[in-house]
Amino acid sequence: MSGEMYIQEAYEAILVNDFERAIACFEQAIRRSPDNGGYHYKLSVTFARSNRLNKAVEHARRACELEPDNVTYGIHLRHIQSRLLIEQAEKYFDGDSEQLFMAVTLLKEAVRLDPLSFNAYLLQGVSYGALGEYADAIQAIKEALNLEPDNASGLRLLAEYERLFISNMRLRHTT
Repeated sequence: MSGEMYIQEAYEAILVNDFERAIACFEQAIRRSPDNGGYHYKLSVTFARSNRLNKAVEHARRACELEPDNVTYGIHLRHIQSRLLIEQAEKYFDGDSEQLFMAVTLLKEAVRLDPLSFNAYLLQGVSYGALGEYADAIQAIKEALNLEPDNASGLRLLAEYERLFISNMRLRHTT
């Protein structure tokens, strides 16, 4: 069977939400044409949908290596890398301030890689809020809300951090 036939079979599997079969078909297509960037990209997208981000990055990188001028592949790679950084940052949320600063650093990089990531901005705001950096928290939450203006969590956090910012400013002026 040709690589294209495996791709067609993979799409049929996706239509019935059988992502494992789709992955197996994409892998077969890649065995037939290992230098086909499109096949690696399609497999990467399927891995990402299955939340297997490390494998998604691996194949997205390969697609970019094979077709470095393909803008879509580059955007996809940066999006997946951003998601990985967000996952890493979330592990630092229960820690001390040093760990929260690490989360902020990771989330800044996630935003740089994918400036359309609502979650990266929102979690960056939460991290700043946990550090008591309310002005930065407000700014990050506003960026998130630029992407999803009606997001209830974002609106609630913005109101909370604005209240805390004002309260903090009042305390500074009375002491």
